[in-house]
Amino acid sequence: MEKIASKVVASSKSYGILPGVYLIGAGPGAADLITVRGARILADADIVFYDALIDISMLEWCPSTRLVQVGKRCGSHSSSQHFINKQLVDAASKHLVVVRLKGGDPMIFGRAQEEIDALEKANVRYEIIPGITTALAASAELRQPPTTRELSRTLTLTTLPSRCAHEDHKTAIYYMARDQLCEVATTLIAQGYPVDTPVCLMESVSLPTQRSFGCILDELRFGDVHHYFLDKQPVVVMVGEVYRKKLQTLTPLIDYQIYFKVLQVAS
Repeated sequence: MEKIASKVVASSKSYGILPGVYLIGAGPGAADLITVRGARILADADIVFYDALIDISMLEWCPSTRLVQVGKRCGSHSSSQHFINKQLVDAASKHLVVVRLKGGDPMIFGRAQEEIDALEKANVRYEIIPGITTALAASAELRQPPTTRELSRTLTLTTLPSRCAHEDHKTAIYYMARDQLCEVATTLIAQGYPVDTPVCLMESVSLPTQRSFGCILDELRFGDVHHYFLDKQPVVVMVGEVYRKKLQTLTPLIDYQIYFKVLQVAS
Protein backbone atom coordinates (compact mmCIF):
# COMPACT_ATOMS: atom_id res chain seq x y z
CA MET A 1 0.00 0.00 0.00
CA GLU A 2 1.50 3.30 -1.02
CA LYS A 3 2.11 5.60 1.94
CA ILE A 4 0.50 9.04 1.68
CA ALA A 5 2.96 11.79 2.59
CA SER A 6 2.01 13.06 6.04
CA LYS A 7 3.38 16.55 5.37
CA VAL A 8 0.60 17.16 2.86
CA VAL A 9 -2.03 17.08 5.58
CA ALA A 10 -1.59 19.93 8.03
CA SER A 11 -3.25 19.60 11.41
CA SER A 12 -6.84 20.75 11.16
CA LYS A 13 -6.52 22.53 14.51
CA SER A 14 -4.83 25.37 12.63
CA TYR A 15 -7.84 25.72 10.34
CA GLY A 16 -10.46 26.41 13.01
CA ILE A 17 -12.18 23.02 12.90
CA LEU A 18 -15.00 23.11 15.43
CA PRO A 19 -16.16 20.15 17.53
CA GLY A 20 -18.99 18.17 16.01
CA VAL A 21 -19.88 15.51 13.46
CA TYR A 22 -18.60 15.85 9.90
CA LEU A 23 -20.22 14.01 7.00
CA ILE A 24 -17.35 13.88 4.52
CA GLY A 25 -17.53 12.83 0.90
CA ALA A 26 -14.63 10.48 0.16
CA GLY A 27 -15.06 10.83 -3.60
CA PRO A 28 -15.36 8.06 -6.20
CA GLY A 29 -12.54 5.83 -4.96
CA ALA A 30 -8.99 7.15 -5.32
CA ALA A 31 -7.66 8.36 -1.97
CA ASP A 32 -6.29 11.63 -3.37
CA LEU A 33 -9.66 12.71 -4.81
CA ILE A 34 -10.94 13.71 -1.38
CA THR A 35 -11.15 17.48 -0.89
CA VAL A 36 -8.42 19.34 0.97
CA ARG A 37 -10.86 20.32 3.71
CA GLY A 38 -12.07 16.74 4.00
CA ALA A 39 -8.49 15.47 4.38
CA ARG A 40 -7.66 18.08 7.02
CA ILE A 41 -10.67 17.16 9.15
CA LEU A 42 -10.04 13.45 8.65
CA ALA A 43 -6.45 13.89 9.86
CA ASP A 44 -7.65 15.45 13.10
CA ALA A 45 -10.66 13.19 13.77
CA ASP A 46 -11.01 11.37 17.07
CA ILE A 47 -13.17 8.63 15.53
CA VAL A 48 -14.09 7.79 11.92
CA PHE A 49 -17.09 5.76 10.78
CA TYR A 50 -16.29 4.75 7.22
CA ASP A 51 -18.18 3.10 4.38
CA ALA A 52 -17.25 -0.36 3.17
CA LEU A 53 -16.86 0.99 -0.38
CA ILE A 54 -14.09 3.53 0.22
CA ASP A 55 -10.47 2.89 -0.76
CA ILE A 56 -8.90 1.62 2.47
CA SER A 57 -5.70 3.57 1.74
CA MET A 58 -7.67 6.76 2.41
CA LEU A 59 -7.57 5.86 6.11
CA GLU A 60 -3.84 6.65 6.07
CA TRP A 61 -4.94 10.28 6.38
CA CYS A 62 -5.84 9.44 10.00
CA PRO A 63 -3.25 6.90 11.27
CA SER A 64 -3.89 7.46 15.00
CA THR A 65 -7.68 7.64 14.84
CA ARG A 66 -10.18 5.06 16.05
CA LEU A 67 -11.73 3.47 12.94
CA VAL A 68 -15.16 1.88 12.74
CA GLN A 69 -16.38 0.23 9.52
CA VAL A 70 -20.05 0.79 8.77
CA GLY A 71 -22.01 1.24 5.56
CA LYS A 72 -23.57 -1.16 3.14
CA ARG A 73 -22.21 -3.62 0.63
CA CYS A 74 -24.42 -6.07 -1.24
CA GLY A 75 -24.07 -9.66 -0.09
CA SER A 76 -22.11 -9.00 3.10
CA HIS A 77 -22.70 -7.94 6.69
CA SER A 78 -23.38 -4.25 7.20
CA SER A 79 -24.69 -1.92 9.87
CA SER A 80 -28.30 -0.80 9.71
CA GLN A 81 -28.85 2.88 9.04
CA HIS A 82 -30.63 3.26 12.38
CA PHE A 83 -27.61 1.84 14.21
CA ILE A 84 -25.22 4.10 12.28
CA ASN A 85 -27.31 7.11 13.28
CA LYS A 86 -27.14 6.07 16.94
CA GLN A 87 -23.38 5.54 16.76
CA LEU A 88 -22.86 9.07 15.40
CA VAL A 89 -24.99 10.66 18.11
CA ASP A 90 -23.33 8.62 20.88
CA ALA A 91 -19.83 9.38 19.56
CA ALA A 92 -20.56 13.12 19.51
CA SER A 93 -21.02 13.04 23.29
CA LYS A 94 -17.64 11.36 23.81
CA HIS A 95 -15.38 12.86 21.14
CA LEU A 96 -14.62 16.34 19.82
CA VAL A 97 -14.31 15.58 16.11
CA VAL A 98 -16.43 12.73 14.72
CA VAL A 99 -16.24 11.84 11.02
CA ARG A 100 -18.70 9.89 8.93
CA LEU A 101 -16.71 9.09 5.78
CA LYS A 102 -19.06 8.30 2.91
CA GLY A 103 -18.28 7.25 -0.64
CA GLY A 104 -18.83 9.80 -3.40
CA ASP A 105 -20.77 12.83 -2.20
CA PRO A 106 -22.90 12.53 0.98
CA MET A 107 -25.76 14.43 -0.65
CA ILE A 108 -26.05 12.26 -3.78
CA PHE A 109 -27.71 8.92 -2.91
CA GLY A 110 -25.61 8.89 0.27
CA ARG A 111 -28.38 8.35 2.84
CA ALA A 112 -27.32 11.65 4.39
CA GLN A 113 -30.87 12.73 5.20
CA GLU A 114 -31.34 10.02 7.83
CA GLU A 115 -28.09 10.99 9.53
CA ILE A 116 -28.88 14.71 9.35
CA ASP A 117 -32.29 14.12 10.92
CA ALA A 118 -30.77 12.07 13.76
CA LEU A 119 -28.10 14.70 14.49
CA GLU A 120 -30.59 17.56 14.44
CA LYS A 121 -32.98 15.67 16.70
CA ALA A 122 -30.14 15.15 19.20
CA ASN A 123 -29.07 18.80 18.83
CA VAL A 124 -25.59 17.78 17.65
CA ARG A 125 -23.56 20.28 15.65
CA TYR A 126 -22.68 18.89 12.22
CA GLU A 127 -21.16 19.95 8.93
CA ILE A 128 -21.27 18.40 5.47
CA ILE A 129 -18.11 18.32 3.36
CA PRO A 130 -18.98 17.63 -0.29
CA GLY A 131 -17.11 15.09 -2.36
CA ILE A 132 -16.74 14.23 -6.04
CA THR A 133 -19.74 12.12 -7.01
CA THR A 134 -19.04 9.07 -9.15
CA ALA A 135 -20.98 10.31 -12.19
CA LEU A 136 -18.61 13.26 -12.55
CA ALA A 137 -15.50 11.19 -11.90
CA ALA A 138 -16.61 8.70 -14.58
CA SER A 139 -17.15 11.58 -17.01
CA ALA A 140 -13.64 12.84 -16.31
CA GLU A 141 -12.13 9.39 -16.89
CA LEU A 142 -14.11 9.05 -20.11
CA ARG A 143 -12.97 12.52 -21.18
CA GLN A 144 -16.52 13.32 -22.26
CA PRO A 145 -18.60 16.04 -20.58
CA PRO A 146 -22.19 14.88 -19.94
CA THR A 147 -23.35 18.39 -20.81
CA THR A 148 -22.38 20.31 -23.93
CA ARG A 149 -23.54 23.61 -25.33
CA GLU A 150 -24.68 22.01 -28.58
CA LEU A 151 -26.32 18.74 -27.46
CA SER A 152 -27.23 18.47 -23.78
CA ARG A 153 -27.96 21.06 -21.13
CA THR A 154 -29.65 18.60 -18.76
CA LEU A 155 -28.01 16.01 -16.51
CA THR A 156 -30.09 13.49 -14.53
CA LEU A 157 -28.59 11.48 -11.68
CA THR A 158 -30.81 8.53 -10.84
CA THR A 159 -31.02 5.06 -9.34
CA LEU A 160 -33.14 2.13 -10.56
CA PRO A 161 -36.84 3.11 -10.58
CA SER A 162 -37.80 -0.26 -9.06
CA ARG A 163 -36.02 0.73 -5.84
CA CYS A 164 -38.37 3.68 -5.29
CA ALA A 165 -41.54 2.44 -3.60
CA HIS A 166 -43.25 5.83 -3.68
CA GLU A 167 -43.89 8.68 -6.07
CA ASP A 168 -40.63 10.22 -7.28
CA HIS A 169 -40.76 13.94 -6.50
CA LYS A 170 -38.05 15.00 -8.90
CA THR A 171 -35.51 17.63 -7.95
CA ALA A 172 -34.27 20.19 -10.46
CA ILE A 173 -31.12 22.29 -9.97
CA TYR A 174 -30.34 25.12 -12.38
CA TYR A 175 -26.91 26.64 -12.82
CA MET A 176 -26.37 30.29 -13.80
CA ALA A 177 -30.09 31.03 -13.69
CA ARG A 178 -30.14 34.44 -12.01
CA ASP A 179 -31.51 36.26 -15.04
CA GLN A 180 -34.01 33.54 -16.04
CA LEU A 181 -35.83 32.88 -12.77
CA CYS A 182 -39.29 33.56 -14.17
CA GLU A 183 -38.56 31.32 -17.16
CA VAL A 184 -37.34 28.52 -14.87
CA ALA A 185 -40.54 28.63 -12.80
CA THR A 186 -42.83 28.82 -15.84
CA THR A 187 -41.07 25.89 -17.52
CA LEU A 188 -41.23 23.63 -14.47
CA ILE A 189 -44.91 24.40 -13.81
CA ALA A 190 -45.66 23.57 -17.45
CA GLN A 191 -43.85 20.25 -16.92
CA GLY A 192 -46.15 19.38 -14.04
CA TYR A 193 -44.43 20.72 -10.94
CA PRO A 194 -47.05 22.01 -8.41
CA VAL A 195 -47.12 25.80 -8.04
CA ASP A 196 -46.29 25.47 -4.32
CA THR A 197 -43.10 23.46 -4.95
CA PRO A 198 -40.30 24.77 -2.68
CA VAL A 199 -37.44 26.74 -4.23
CA CYS A 200 -34.04 27.52 -2.68
CA LEU A 201 -31.89 30.19 -4.30
CA MET A 202 -28.23 30.25 -3.32
CA GLU A 203 -25.84 33.02 -4.31
CA SER A 204 -22.03 32.72 -4.22
CA VAL A 205 -22.10 29.14 -2.88
CA SER A 206 -19.30 28.34 -0.38
CA LEU A 207 -17.90 31.89 -0.40
CA PRO A 208 -18.03 34.37 2.51
CA THR A 209 -20.68 36.35 0.58
CA GLN A 210 -23.02 33.34 0.30
CA ARG A 211 -26.72 34.14 0.74
CA SER A 212 -29.72 31.81 0.65
CA PHE A 213 -33.40 32.57 0.05
CA GLY A 214 -36.55 30.49 -0.09
CA CYS A 215 -39.86 30.77 -1.94
CA ILE A 216 -42.28 28.65 -3.97
CA LEU A 217 -42.48 28.32 -7.75
CA ASP A 218 -45.54 30.55 -8.03
CA GLU A 219 -43.73 33.43 -6.30
CA LEU A 220 -40.74 32.98 -8.57
CA ARG A 221 -42.94 32.92 -11.66
CA PHE A 222 -44.56 36.30 -11.00
CA GLY A 223 -41.74 38.11 -9.25
CA ASP A 224 -39.07 40.18 -11.01
CA VAL A 225 -36.42 39.14 -8.53
CA HIS A 226 -33.15 38.62 -10.41
CA HIS A 227 -31.87 42.13 -9.64
CA TYR A 228 -32.00 41.48 -5.89
CA PHE A 229 -28.82 39.46 -6.17
CA LEU A 230 -25.31 40.89 -6.24
CA ASP A 231 -24.03 41.87 -9.66
CA LYS A 232 -22.13 39.15 -11.52
CA GLN A 233 -22.41 36.63 -8.67
CA PRO A 234 -23.63 33.14 -9.69
CA VAL A 235 -27.01 31.96 -8.40
CA VAL A 236 -28.02 28.30 -8.16
CA VAL A 237 -31.76 27.54 -8.23
CA MET A 238 -32.78 24.37 -6.41
CA VAL A 239 -36.37 23.19 -6.89
CA GLY A 240 -38.14 20.20 -5.37
CA GLU A 241 -40.22 18.78 -2.54
CA VAL A 242 -37.05 17.75 -0.69
CA TYR A 243 -36.52 21.42 0.20
CA ARG A 244 -39.90 21.83 1.98
CA LYS A 245 -38.40 21.85 5.48
CA LYS A 246 -35.67 24.26 4.44
CA LEU A 247 -38.22 26.97 3.65
CA GLN A 248 -38.66 27.36 7.41
CA THR A 249 -35.01 28.28 7.89
CA LEU A 250 -34.26 30.39 4.80
CA THR A 251 -34.89 34.10 4.37
CA PRO A 252 -38.21 34.43 2.50
CA LEU A 253 -37.43 35.89 -0.91
CA ILE A 254 -40.65 37.92 -1.03
CA ASP A 255 -40.01 39.51 2.38
CA TYR A 256 -36.49 40.36 1.24
CA GLN A 257 -37.86 42.03 -1.88
CA ILE A 258 -40.04 44.30 0.26
CA TYR A 259 -37.08 45.11 2.53
CA PHE A 260 -34.88 45.82 -0.50
CA LYS A 261 -37.46 48.24 -1.94
CA VAL A 262 -37.67 50.07 1.39
CA LEU A 263 -33.90 50.50 1.34
CA GLN A 264 -34.06 51.83 -2.21
CA VAL A 265 -36.70 54.41 -1.27
CA ALA A 266 -34.75 55.42 1.84
CA SER A 267 -31.59 55.95 -0.17
